Amino acid sequence: MSVAVPRPLIGLTCCRSTLKQSPFHITGEKYITAVLDGAQALPLLIPALGDALPIDDLLDRLDGLLLTGSPSNVEPHHYDGPPPPEGNPTDPARDATTLPLIRRAIARGLPVLGICRGMQELNVALDGTLLQEVHKLAGRQDHRSNPADPLERQYGPVHPIALSAGGWLHDLAGSGEVLVNSLHGQGIDRVAPGLGIEAVAPDGQVEAVRLKGADFCIGVQWHPEYRFADNPVSQRLFAAFGAACRAFAARRAGLGAAAPSIGAGIAA
Repeated sequence: MSVAVPRPLIGLTCCRSTLKQSPFHITGEKYITAVLDGAQALPLLIPALGDALPIDDLLDRLDGLLLTGSPSNVEPHHYDGPPPPEGNPTDPARDATTLPLIRRAIARGLPVLGICRGMQELNVALDGTLLQEVHKLAGRQDHRSNPADPLERQYGPVHPIALSAGGWLHDLAGSGEVLVNSLHGQGIDRVAPGLGIEAVAPDGQVEAVRLKGADFCIGVQWHPEYRFADNPVSQRLFAAFGAACRAFAARRAGLGAAAPSIGAGIAA
């Protein structure tokens, strides 16, 4: 008789926001749904408590880590960047939580998926740098969305990205180009040591990175979680993430499961 394999437990990073003069720790439901239904995993929200969060106790229980997107930006002092532009939204409590969390998760070999701000956090945590206002650079396009637009337009496909030949995403997508949405003002400048570029926008902006040698450590600048079930590449991305988390859980339990292939967990 076969034994049912429990769903892996994936931690989702939260932002710290003030509502009615009280701190709240929040993340978008779209990330939760993508983990629950796309990765076939259990989502666990990680509060942005900084040093008060016992990271190692948390990681002892997690099988994967999803670095969510956010309206806020990583504070530039974390990568020796210039002073931020006026009105730059920040979340120091999130920075204090996610940056050490990423480093320790990677040290354990935990599967990691970073989305938008999450990809930028991954880059900064591994000693890369960011551009604070991509749209003001010569030759770069405006990657921001219009917040007044309906969500369908904000998250609709905006531009193609070129997937690096022989890269993980190239194999996942089965092609050299895909269309993505675009809702970011900041982006990667210097790619962190150890990260390889997986995709670039037509203006040369880095759109995806992967940690070399890791079983699963991917960052994407777009938002695959939005209506992921309607996009075959997004489906494959979350299915592969879930498969990597299940393999990690099995290895930790001593079941000896090998790291999954790119197509693992994806229905034919």
